[in-house]
Amino acid sequence: MNEKATRVARGESDVTRNRRVTFDYAIEERIECGIVLVGSEVKALRQGLVDLTDAYASIDNGQLFLKQLHVGQWSYAKAFPHEERRGRKLLAHRHEIEKLEKELTRGGMTLVPSRIYFKNGRVKVELVLGTGKKKYDKRADIAKKTAEREAKSEMDRARKTRGS
Repeated sequence: MNEKATRVARGESDVTRNRRVTFDYAIEERIECGIVLVGSEVKALRQGLVDLTDAYASIDNGQLFLKQLHVGQWSYAKAFPHEERRGRKLLAHRHEIEKLEKELTRGGMTLVPSRIYFKNGRVKVELVLGTGKKKYDKRADIAKKTAEREAKSEMDRARKTRGS
């Protein structure tokens, strides 16, 4: 079963993904958290009015917060609109937060959201704990992907010529 079919079987549907996370960070751990939202924010998420580009997570006074997450205005919430870039509390177990705090204070570690999705009707955020990649690491990743792509296309071409 592929990844998408597995997620559908678990009752998950993606709202948005931050694909640059795997390019910019060496991932060490993934954590699933709930998020505290108001009603118009949930409706905006269902419409896909969200941007993870500058978002990051931090721990303040023993609580986990998602900052700089942009959730656009829902068109029908004119009377009581929400603030688009406010800090949103994340829901995680205390032992998970303490573990993350130790990792973050260790140095060089960053906590960023990689995707937002609905799981059984509830909004979840997948946080990634990782270290920032250096420029030469990114270049090595690009070279590796290019080599794999070229090898695959060469194998496909050889398979087609052999089959004819």
